[in-house]
Amino acid sequence: MTAELPELPFADWEPTKDTLHLWAQIVGKVKLASSRPRNHWWHVPLYVDVHGLTTRVLGAPDGASFEIRFDFAGHRLVVETAGESESFALENGLSVAEFNRLLHATLASLGLDVPIVETPFGVPMTTPFPEDHEHASYDADAVERFWRVLAWTADVFEEFSGWYCGKSSPVHLFWHSFDLAVTRFGGGRAPELPDADPVTREAYSHEVVSFGFWAGDRNVREPSYYSYAAPEPPGLRETRLRPEQAFWQEQGEGSLALLRYADVRGAASPRHALLAFLESAYEAGAEALGWDRAALASSWCPGPPELARILGA
Repeated sequence: MTAELPELPFADWEPTKDTLHLWAQIVGKVKLASSRPRNHWWHVPLYVDVHGLTTRVLGAPDGASFEIRFDFAGHRLVVETAGESESFALENGLSVAEFNRLLHATLASLGLDVPIVETPFGVPMTTPFPEDHEHASYDADAVERFWRVLAWTADVFEEFSGWYCGKSSPVHLFWHSFDLAVTRFGGGRAPELPDADPVTREAYSHEVVSFGFWAGDRNVREPSYYSYAAPEPPGLRETRLRPEQAFWQEQGEGSLALLRYADVRGAASPRHALLAFLESAYEAGAEALGWDRAALASSWCPGPPELARILGA
């Protein structure tokens, strides 16, 4: 067990997680409306920072720059420009509707407000933001623990990203699914997805092996790390994962490699356990997709003896 990683039982903070997820969707939609488009929707995620989560720099219609931050240390939502800063408290009882009103009012007071589609995206909750008075839970202690897990995980993801010299996404949090993710691209085009929605078509235009962390949801009822390959190659689910607690699970029409956060937290070396999972899932996906793993390894990638030691975690 390590004191570095806190407990994060999903059932204990599920109402808070749902509320926070919806708040993040509102902020994320403001970012979507205030950012230049990037391939694979890389202009829309949030990022882990020393306060909590941030949009990074956004652009107002008049050319001004601003940033929106979830400050999970001070438990405030902060909107900041080069010369001004306004914020409001994140607290239990703050509904999605009131959060939405306060954020738009704060943006308007700074001359930064933009119209957004005021409905949730890709989640079971469907009530428009201005009408959602149901979701109003905020457990500050649970949010701080969640932030600590995100910060630790982002650091391990960054280390793992440094082992790869091919195209790779930033380590970022997608607000539609509320998962911290990083994705490796092998270079090949994926088959066209004519029946998919525009978000999916853009996200999966090329072959990928993707990795992530989520705090739990209605299907996976505990915090877990995951990986998948898309398009999924034959035989992927037959490959061995590391550490031994990792497993394959059927998810919709595809397969997910899963490792429970509790197993990482309880490992002798949580960092090595997570790196072993990421590397074994990458090897499985890349081999099945026919990628040239040797050519895609960076100069920072551990050599075979060190990788073998990590994979034995």
